[in-house]
Amino acid sequence: MLTAVTGINWGDEGKGRVIDLLAEHADVVARYQGGNNAGHTVVTEQGKFILNLLPSGILHPDVVCVLGAGMVIDLDHLAGEMDAIEERGVKVGPENLKLSDKATISMPWHKVQDGLEEDRLAQKGAAFGSTRRGIAYAYSDKYRKKTLRLGDLLHLDEKRVQDRLHMILESKNLELGGCYHQEPMSYDALLEWCRMQAGQFAPYICDVGAFLQQAHDSGKHIVLEAQLGAMRDIDYGIFPFTSSSNTLAAYAPLGAGIPNCRLDHVVGVLKAYSTCVGAGPFAAENAMGEVWNEQLRKAGGEYGAATGRPRRVGWFDAVATKYGCMVQGATQVALTCLDVLGYLDEIPVCTGYEIDGTVTDRFPTTPELMRARPVFTTLPGWKCDIRGCTDYQALPQQAKAYVDFLESRIGYPITLVSTGPKRNEITV
Repeated sequence: MLTAVTGINWGDEGKGRVIDLLAEHADVVARYQGGNNAGHTVVTEQGKFILNLLPSGILHPDVVCVLGAGMVIDLDHLAGEMDAIEERGVKVGPENLKLSDKATISMPWHKVQDGLEEDRLAQKGAAFGSTRRGIAYAYSDKYRKKTLRLGDLLHLDEKRVQDRLHMILESKNLELGGCYHQEPMSYDALLEWCRMQAGQFAPYICDVGAFLQQAHDSGKHIVLEAQLGAMRDIDYGIFPFTSSSNTLAAYAPLGAGIPNCRLDHVVGVLKAYSTCVGAGPFAAENAMGEVWNEQLRKAGGEYGAATGRPRRVGWFDAVATKYGCMVQGATQVALTCLDVLGYLDEIPVCTGYEIDGTVTDRFPTTPELMRARPVFTTLPGWKCDIRGCTDYQALPQQAKAYVDFLESRIGYPITLVSTGPKRNEITV
């Protein structure tokens, strides 16, 4: 069985805790796109874990985790992440972590270039809100065929690979020197860096596609883990304020390494309110004012798992969410953070956009979205603490009415509701 877990909105929806829940019954959990520019937060009996590259299934000892072909991988960051969780008693080794030989390496200069360009744009007031982790530049060089894949680390003594390294470095030195006046980087230092990475990661690098195909054909349960959300998809998101990869479930088998396989289930994850890290249009934050937004931010602890930046927050956006469910092909929805709203007397929900005097429930492209003003409906709050409730029927009537209203507006079944960050704080 092949299940994708995807973000419906702008990312930071709580996918990590949903994947952690599904991993209890999974054999394999595979990341299929992105890099270390976002994080999944999982709370277990051992405490809180923030994972940027490692799949959330790594916290389950019987699950094999995979970093798929569609990813860009910062190996220095991955090494640090592995060390950090091993220090807390989580086992990581080639038997439970496999890296695709087709995945793209995020090279040392990608972060440098990302930071330099974001600084240049910031001076003009045109910054994208990049995480400065080099993701866009790693993907750009992937499509320009001017970077290495993980499998190349297994062949560093071959003339073919060394010639490519020379070509890539020459091109990058011209680019960074000509555009940003940077000193040229050394080939010897680059080759030594590659050898160091090969020394650590060679046992992990393999034909992930063959591994996943065998697992799929033998009836194992595979969970495909997305990073970010539908609004950050490079093609169907709020371009150009997107990530540089395809965050949609349709890409999941392709990015994982089994493009011939079809998904059986798509679990779309969204919050009971809206959050966003980074720049771009975000209609939900524009009506209640910053005082209201700051109260919600503090109540939900809304700070980015990868960046620590305060998240932009607002009410639930039914227009964006309905669109996100549609492009993700969601078969069911998991609603997270319902407990956060317990302090509110009334809860606004964005049910439409007013654009140039016309109200619509259609999610527009970015130029129109920039002009959108939210139209909202207000629902009564429940004014009590529901954290830890595991029986949906035991929730206050107003809380259940709120969930029912959201379900009616987005048109997709909400089958999971979380009432806290811990593993057992969820209703089915």
